[in-house]
This record gives sequence, C-alpha cells and structure tokens, in this order.
Amino acid sequence: MSVIHFHGATTSTPEQFIAGLTDFGPGRSKVFKNSADAYLMVHYQGRRQADVTEGSGGIWERLLYDWSDPSYVKLTTIDSNVFGGASGYTYTLTRRPDGTTDIDVVIVREGKNFKGRVLSGVLGTIGKRSLGKAFSNSVAAIEARSAAKAAGESAAAS
Repeated sequence: MSVIHFHGATTSTPEQFIAGLTDFGPGRSKVFKNSADAYLMVHYQGRRQADVTEGSGGIWERLLYDWSDPSYVKLTTIDSNVFGGASGYTYTLTRRPDGTTDIDVVIVREGKNFKGRVLSGVLGTIGKRSLGKAFSNSVAAIEARSAAKAAGESAAAS
C-alpha cells in the first residue's frame, strides 16, 4: 500500500475548487489527465455526493465522492480493476485570509491484485513525481476555469 501526500495553494476558493473537482461533464480529462472521457460514467450525482467510474490507460475505478463538508472532500474507491482496500483520495481545503486556499491531498493506493500491487509500489516511489505534476496541473486548470467563469459572470452583469 502506498500513501502519497501533496500540498499546494490555489487562487480558487474552496467552493470553486470543489466545483472543479466534482464537475463530471465532458472535458473532465482536460482538468484530470487520468480521467479519460471514454471511461467516465456517472452512476449517481446528488448535491453533495456522487458515484462515478473514471480512469484511463486500462485502469479504472469507481469512486464515491463526498463533499458534504465544504472544507473536506473524500473519494472512496468502491470498485476497481486494480485498487481496493483503503484506496481513495482525501482533499482538505483551508481558506486563507489573503483569499487563497491551501490544498492538502492524501492519495492511498492499495493493490487488489498483482498488477495493482506493482502499480501501487510504482506510484509510491518513482510515480510520485508524475502524480505531483498531475496535481499541480489540475489545480492550475481549476484556477483557469474559475477565473474564466468569474470573468463571464462579470461581463454578463455589466
């Protein structure tokens, strides 16, 4: 089992970040490179929870998203072709006085078969750099999306 931790900051508010994290519409792969549109299937989406299958490159997982706490988002793996056990993601969002948001993410990868155990080991060591870059890219994509939406709302109001 691998436990991977990242910390970052964003100009997005916690609400904007959660909106980006939980937008399961077309183009999700532009924000999350490991979530190819061809794999995306929303089984259920409510106001504060969603049951979604996503993945890429032959690896998929079904995740239960819970964002009922506005400063905490939990993604629990409920099925996967490679991951199981305690696998999932936890995002903790802290609003800063300067208007930015701190993001802490913990990724747990527990392989449920040989391929999953190997992948878990790789992600916890040499793959951590790639995951870190993907995290940074996702944060930047959500910031850009939030800024564009705010600019559109501002233009519509004038």
